[in-house]
Amino acid sequence: MPKKIKPSAAAKTFLIAGGTGFLGCHLAADLLRRGHRVKLLDLEPLTEPGLWGRVENYQGDIRNKFLVDKLMKGVDFVIQAAAALPLAPAEEIRTTTIAGTRIILEAARRHKVKRVVYISSTAVYGVPEKHPIVESDPRIGVGVYGAAKIEAEKICENYRKLGMVVPIIRPKTFIGTGRLGVFQILFDWVRRGCRIPVIGDGSNRYQLMGVEDIVAAIWLTLTKPEKKANDTFNVGAKKFMTVEKDLNQFFRKVKSKSRVLKTPAGAVKKVLATLEWLRLSPLYAWVYATADKDSFVSTEKIEKQLGWKAKFSNADTLIRTFEWYQKNWKEYEQQTGITHRVAWKQGALKIARWVLQ
Repeated sequence: MPKKIKPSAAAKTFLIAGGTGFLGCHLAADLLRRGHRVKLLDLEPLTEPGLWGRVENYQGDIRNKFLVDKLMKGVDFVIQAAAALPLAPAEEIRTTTIAGTRIILEAARRHKVKRVVYISSTAVYGVPEKHPIVESDPRIGVGVYGAAKIEAEKICENYRKLGMVVPIIRPKTFIGTGRLGVFQILFDWVRRGCRIPVIGDGSNRYQLMGVEDIVAAIWLTLTKPEKKANDTFNVGAKKFMTVEKDLNQFFRKVKSKSRVLKTPAGAVKKVLATLEWLRLSPLYAWVYATADKDSFVSTEKIEKQLGWKAKFSNADTLIRTFEWYQKNWKEYEQQTGITHRVAWKQGALKIARWVLQ
């Protein structure tokens, strides 16, 4: 277990909602390294051994006003990263993302918390035709998840008008050590040397990012001057190629026999939609519906305003995450669920995996 660092006299107290999730654990570890005190709030238990005994961990719901108010006492900063994933029931997505965010902000306002950073999503942009996407582009959420994120952002903007400092971060899909979910399916297939089907011909550009880079962005929104930080920022990898090129570089680096298999996008999407409807596949529409489209954002605003710079390219972060997975896959193979920190049941995809080996 990592050595427990005694908080300094200048230490602040941070509350991370969604604290036992993939991002929450990375954030907590970073704040502890900086010598701060950390509280975690999440529905899920804390399964990260490196944080045991080093944080105050509370298993509970951000929709519980009394619990949130209790935990907010003595807190200096909040990171609101709690959200129900797109696999969850629609009502759970709406109430967690919208009502939960409002409860967090109202409690933070009552307790005079210095800043609340809200972790949104580039899902708020829908499926735009122009790229790169900038922060002022229209918000057109696809599905319940995207629509709920837009409503939560509007609530944050209203609390800014009340005098609060509420930075909003819109990250591209981020991965790193501990990230499983849909990426566990990819890594499992790559470990076995399977052909990897891409939806379409792989000529589109799909931006990812390393979890360390979003953690660095969050830290800047917490520490830079209020006038600069109290804004909305895209974050994503600076260096990325087409899906086919990024995957081929990844395969070569990890010495996998996998290779890209191009597919007819329309037909594959129909098959995946049918499997989703039959509950035979963990892939939901947001994963496959845009997989053959360009999807990347401009990060110029946060670079110029806060001095942030992405360290990792798409290929870098795929390689680094896979190397972690190679060392640990046996530990996670039998653990399944619907969060980013566990493997997803592959269902009918296991048959496809067998065919493509």
